[in-house]
Amino acid sequence: MSDPLRHLLSLHDFEAAAKRRLPKPIYAYVSGAVEDGQSERGNRQAFAQYGFRPKVLVDVSQRSTRAMVLGRAYSAPVGVAPMGISALSSYRGDIVLARAAADADVPCIMSGSSLIRLEEVMQAAPGTWFQAYLPGDEAQIAALIDRVAAAGVTTLVLTVDTPVAANRENNVRAGFSTPLRPSATLAWQGLTHPRWLFGTFLRTLWRHGMPHFENNYATRGAPILSANVLRDFSDRGHLNWQHVAAIRRRWKGQMVIKGILHPDDARTARAQGMDGVIVSNHGGRQLDGSMSPLQALPAVVDAAGGMDVMLDSGVRRGSDVLKAMALGARCVFVGRPFNYAAAVAGQRGVAHAIGLIVEEVRRNMGLLGVVDVKAVSADCIVRLPAA
Repeated sequence: MSDPLRHLLSLHDFEAAAKRRLPKPIYAYVSGAVEDGQSERGNRQAFAQYGFRPKVLVDVSQRSTRAMVLGRAYSAPVGVAPMGISALSSYRGDIVLARAAADADVPCIMSGSSLIRLEEVMQAAPGTWFQAYLPGDEAQIAALIDRVAAAGVTTLVLTVDTPVAANRENNVRAGFSTPLRPSATLAWQGLTHPRWLFGTFLRTLWRHGMPHFENNYATRGAPILSANVLRDFSDRGHLNWQHVAAIRRRWKGQMVIKGILHPDDARTARAQGMDGVIVSNHGGRQLDGSMSPLQALPAVVDAAGGMDVMLDSGVRRGSDVLKAMALGARCVFVGRPFNYAAAVAGQRGVAHAIGLIVEEVRRNMGLLGVVDVKAVSADCIVRLPAA
């Protein structure tokens, strides 16, 4: 029997394979963007605005992709971005993603909007970063931060670009909602996608019971089938930099702000004692029409001082990784493609996907005339004229 991964040759290939495997509402949640999809398209288009300027006759036989991120050496400057409810698209999705990243020696950020307890993921893959969606009041925030520390997390990521719930009308059109509501359409989607029904959903119910949002609070959150789930996500409109300062005083490990596009926010993050920032527009899933992280990157790098600057949203190729690094990123994170890979082939699929993009980085370094990925600089790229 042939290996299905043999035909998946780039991160793009995983989407079509996952679309066949997943029920339409689940696929729509993973793949979807908000409103007209301007930001999602812009994220990809931004990379096409830059071209490479290679050097030739350089001995590139001993290339190294090793990168330093937040003071730790990783095998490559590519990590797994946080993805909510990934255990709904692949069996034990959060653990699958974290273990694959750990085996590949690349960073992984676990989403706070996850259906598996943080403690289980940390036991399976120590060193995983944790992304917190902060709850509504200071006492709940403090309790959550203490729980995260007790679980052994050393790098805390605060996602700050979700002050209110985004307009997910495209999810509604596809039949996805939070909470999930049983319906004849949803049942039919399950029955017509038996590998997902038996391999992910029913297997989860049989072995672990009804999935709950496990990490929004210090205590267990609402089940995925619940009228209260939206409240878990939307009660953040009052959060501000004072809350970040209080967390910084309480949290003893490394701390990263995710969701920054404006250089003023980078300056504030630096003043608040952050160790790093992730330039991100949430993969085009929050404010439609927001600028791409790649466009925002140079100004944020200039404002960041000594902080590590990372990037996510729209990264699909090794060439994207190198362009981001040329503009000052220390590391990039990839989301949807790794989720698709987990849906298609579990941990082995994610490992294959990580291997593909890391090999693209390594190959393109050779073609670019770069021996050490840390030497990639603005001299390697040019801004192309507008078409």
